[in-house]
Amino acid sequence: MIQTLLALALAFLLLGTAGGISGAAPASGEPIRLGAISSLTGSFATFGSMERAGYALAVDDINTAGGINGRPLLIDLQDDTSNANTALTVAEQFIRSGVPLVLGAYSSSITKPLAVYMARQRVPLLNSNSADDSITKPGSDYVFRVGQNTDAYVKPLFGLFKQLGGIKTIAILVSNNALGHSVENSLVTQAKDGDYQVVFDQAYDEGLTDFRPVLNRIKDIGADVLAMSSYEADAVALMRQIKEVNLNAKVFAGAGATGFAIPSFLKGGGEAVEYVITSAAWSPDVHYPRAHELFARLKAFMGGVEPSYHAIRSYAGATVAADALRRATTLTPEGIRETLLATRLTTPFGTVEFKDFNGFHNQNPLPSILMQVQRNKYITVWPPDVAVGKVIYPTPVWTARK
Repeated sequence: MIQTLLALALAFLLLGTAGGISGAAPASGEPIRLGAISSLTGSFATFGSMERAGYALAVDDINTAGGINGRPLLIDLQDDTSNANTALTVAEQFIRSGVPLVLGAYSSSITKPLAVYMARQRVPLLNSNSADDSITKPGSDYVFRVGQNTDAYVKPLFGLFKQLGGIKTIAILVSNNALGHSVENSLVTQAKDGDYQVVFDQAYDEGLTDFRPVLNRIKDIGADVLAMSSYEADAVALMRQIKEVNLNAKVFAGAGATGFAIPSFLKGGGEAVEYVITSAAWSPDVHYPRAHELFARLKAFMGGVEPSYHAIRSYAGATVAADALRRATTLTPEGIRETLLATRLTTPFGTVEFKDFNGFHNQNPLPSILMQVQRNKYITVWPPDVAVGKVIYPTPVWTARK
């Protein structure tokens, strides 16, 4: 049975105003209800907890600042149990109840079918954290993405490779799911454009526990770069077994962010994840307005757990939704869709606007950054104008590490 979290959404309205936006009377009256779908249980629950925190603080700030033209915003957050069929059932219930916009979901494997369904129903879907290119390429008039796609995740890696020099060959290992294959396609295309040779390219079944046979094959090939895309548990297991088989490369890259770019990767991987370079949507190092303040508030809200960029993007998604609601002449799916098209909003995640470019439709063109694990912390190392540290290259071989 689907876990109903309407009570949680109502609790969001009652959050304290500490850290909220000042200068307006708190919202009151009949709430405006939006739907949200996230993975609060199941294999993607870590990411779902981040999204829930982002939505909670956004609603607090929005309602403290006067809500939607004086009316409070209510986000009815529902659990998809990390399952696409559950997400579709939830979406159907939202549409039947008259929700004019839905936020979500987390995983690309869930968001892809959800996007198709929402477009067919002609109700806007505002996605923050799924990266598969095909969600907005070619996309639909009713699907909008706040966060980066896999092309944007992969692009800075090749910028860094060019600067570093000495890189000619790339091995690709990705999970056999929507995100993994999208990352794979981006890597292959951009490697070809940059005259790099892909010497190994394979997808593995998600949840695989023994990567050593495939890692030994990559070791025998001796690629300069091992580029990977994996969710949380797989990313840690991969790096631990890479160390175990003594596979050395000039760069170990988390090309699709996800499991390589969250705090639990550092905790679970220990010394095995040192020097990994990962693409990411955001880091606490960036200089967007209120970014550092929001990071601290999210961490406090989550009981001291360090938030990943997924929480910040969800905050941005809810903020964008509220902005569209305020500007809409009618609070209908079509009215909100039209106002989303005219969005240009500065958030702690960065500027959000929805553009058509390079075959993408309603896609925010915000670029990605690169972080490297140094002394068990993420340090932003690319692009140069936002880097706070220098990349350690080539990756020290396992036998030489202290």
